[in-house]
Amino acid sequence: MTEDHSLLLGIEVRGTGLHPAAWRRPDSRAEEVFDAAYWVDAAVAADAAGIDLLFLPDSFDVAASTGRERGQLDAVATAARVVTATDSIGILPEVTVTHTEPFHTSKAIASLDFASQGRAGWTVGLTRDRAQARLFGRKDVQDDRSLWDEAAESVEVVRALWDSWEDDAEIRDAATGRFIDRDKLHYIDFAGEHFSVKGPSITPRPPQGQPLVTVRADGSDGIEVAARHGDLIRIQAPVLASAREIRSDIRARVGELGRDPDRIRVLLDLDVHIDRTVAAADQAVAELNRWSGEDRTASTEQYIGDPNGLTELLSWVAESDIADGVVLRPLAVPAALPWLDDVVSPLRRPRTVANQTLRGRLGLPRPTNRFAA
Repeated sequence: MTEDHSLLLGIEVRGTGLHPAAWRRPDSRAEEVFDAAYWVDAAVAADAAGIDLLFLPDSFDVAASTGRERGQLDAVATAARVVTATDSIGILPEVTVTHTEPFHTSKAIASLDFASQGRAGWTVGLTRDRAQARLFGRKDVQDDRSLWDEAAESVEVVRALWDSWEDDAEIRDAATGRFIDRDKLHYIDFAGEHFSVKGPSITPRPPQGQPLVTVRADGSDGIEVAARHGDLIRIQAPVLASAREIRSDIRARVGELGRDPDRIRVLLDLDVHIDRTVAAADQAVAELNRWSGEDRTASTEQYIGDPNGLTELLSWVAESDIADGVVLRPLAVPAALPWLDDVVSPLRRPRTVANQTLRGRLGLPRPTNRFAA
């Protein structure tokens, strides 16, 4: 449950769109995709419509095909820009932990949480790609178990570093010349198979204490890491009704691990293309497929149609209790943005609390610091 919706709503902004040919649309703004204004406009539109979460994917992948959109901005840096233009939406950039040190991740997301006044989170990304590994030259590709074990360690380190400063570690006593209470900064002394980190962080504890961690329930290893470490868990379901069982299994596993299932949120990915009529939407997607030379195969349920139909579908998801929320993944981002308010407004509730953190908006408590006496 959130302040604005009975159903949590997110949007994933992936370049000009999820469809590989989205950049060829006349309204794609492909020439602006490396301008801050493109991302600010998307974030502002989602925020104004009442969307709860903005997901910013990231990857070190450079597509080999010259017919696909290539290159991208850093998701965390982009998030730091768009937070200043938004008021209430949560901002969750992806960090590829396979090639990113957790100390850097913890500092970056903590800084984003300060910049957004408590509206930050992040998505745990990993990669199996050999070409991406070669970009760094530190290690070869890993199998799935190793990748997810490394991802789990990364989240553990990040969370521990966020707690390495107690909330009242900064005393700023000009009279005595003491800025911090050194007894309230803690070594984390993490030693694992993939990382060895002493700490403490160089950044104070974030406003939320623990910014929200998003994990994709990808395969058995991914589900295990999501259940153990995720606050937001993203799932895919080729048939909507199957999401209920997936959510139930995840909540059960969360409970088995000693966590409270009511303190996680399971979000269903939904690929969408919205147009003024169903026929116009079908025609637009057919054109995208023609440009790419093949029909796109969706990994999760998709909706192609008008705004009213999408609102009805989201209402059904909420009433059917098959997920705590839905992440809209537009096939063509600029084409979707003008319709967001039409889709969301029938689901919207009056906001009762101003200046909420993301945790507050999602009804999740601020965690106690593990090192606090």
